[in-house]
Amino acid sequence: MTELASLAQVVSRTETSLREGHPVSAQTWPTGFVPLDGQLGGGLRVGELVLLGGPQGSGKTTWAVQAARNVARAGGRVVYFSFEHEQLSFLERVVAQASFEAEGLEAPTTRRLRDRLQRAGRSGGVDGLRGLLQGLPGAEQALKDLEELGDRFFVHESSGRTTTTAVIRDVLSAIPPGPPPLVIVDYLQKVPGDREDEAEVVEQLKDLALEKQVVVLAVVAADKAGITPGHRLRIHELRGSSSLAYEPDVVLILNEKYDAVARHHLVYGVGAAERFREWVVLSIEKNRGGTDRIDLEFHKQFAHARFDPEGQLVAEQLADERVHVDQ
Repeated sequence: MTELASLAQVVSRTETSLREGHPVSAQTWPTGFVPLDGQLGGGLRVGELVLLGGPQGSGKTTWAVQAARNVARAGGRVVYFSFEHEQLSFLERVVAQASFEAEGLEAPTTRRLRDRLQRAGRSGGVDGLRGLLQGLPGAEQALKDLEELGDRFFVHESSGRTTTTAVIRDVLSAIPPGPPPLVIVDYLQKVPGDREDEAEVVEQLKDLALEKQVVVLAVVAADKAGITPGHRLRIHELRGSSSLAYEPDVVLILNEKYDAVARHHLVYGVGAAERFREWVVLSIEKNRGGTDRIDLEFHKQFAHARFDPEGQLVAEQLADERVHVDQ
């Protein structure tokens, strides 16, 4: 990476790239979540650090895996550092998502797929993955999806004791040459560092995004105050230091819609309040490259390890509209 250049040199290099048909701006990978990509100028930009926070159970990993699959399907690559889930769980999620896209609610759920895997192990096996999925709605689409993604979706079973940012850097150096990958760290607070807080880790991940020219998406847990039932989590309640607000280029926060809407929507619309439980609110709380303080909502389809990617802007008033972000 060039450290110093005159404006004349920048102009010259840009002119050369344009004439040769090379891209002159950072590559962008769409997440597949339609309204979010529109707000982010096309998706996640190479060289940036993105944080995805939310209370436990809000669907952070589900969202991250779905976005990862969408990036890989668009021709990109993904390296997923998983500190909490074994590699086989990613196979279940990808199969469930692909099957749902082909067959809708008739597709097998992740629970059904897991049951089949367990039974196959106890009964002495089946004729490979095709035999395992035989008879399930959407099986052919799922197998096709796995074949297409096979060499572009990498999963690293990470350890909270040994998988430091240095290890993450070494793993990225070892993958075959190709497009700059989306690097997912799930989750940030599990990455071991020399200091007691997360400041060092988030700074190193930001440096890694710039140095390797990759997108780094780090899943972030909430602090104790941010996991109170009925409370809308905000950026200042992510577990860690102020670096979690300062260092990243984009901060996304997931909340249950039932917890995020203003109280009067719950008091005066009981029927609507129950429907809120079927949705999450994804808030763009920080976006250095564009607009922020945007609240989008997506329908949960957790049985099939996904959200409806179409989504929409939130129409209702949300609780605690004030956003605490240090730009």
